[in-house]
Amino acid sequence: MKKLLGLVFLMFILVSATKFASPKPVTMHSIEGTWELQSFYNFDDGVHISDTVPTADGYRQVKMFYNGKVMWSRYAPQDSLEWFGYGTYRITSDSLIETLEYASSPMMRAMDTLRVFNFELRITDDSYSQISFDEEGNRTFSENYKRID
Repeated sequence: MKKLLGLVFLMFILVSATKFASPKPVTMHSIEGTWELQSFYNFDDGVHISDTVPTADGYRQVKMFYNGKVMWSRYAPQDSLEWFGYGTYRITSDSLIETLEYASSPMMRAMDTLRVFNFELRITDDSYSQISFDEEGNRTFSENYKRID
């Protein structure tokens, strides 16, 4: 009987200790979904936003992130060029890295020099900003999106 009580007491202590010792895992917001560009921020000194520029009338840019793949498309009524791209992405707690595999003709010309795009990422459940940097690591501008799906 003493052994049984001792075993029950030991199990109670282990279960109690497990509950107190197990912190909740840190969860990141998910970027999976469909997003529409809302505005741009320009950074004055790499830190402070100096200007907010909304998208022009008729302009539409949509990005979709699913299962490690990204695809984006842009429509600008005043631009006769087609703009789209497809590739892979990964995120960390504060960065978005996109690697384009193929794109529209104007984007493919730009991709001759750059295929991997690194952004600072600020994300909530229904919005995110991808912030670009200059060669010295200063913020230059951001694209600001809202979740549409």
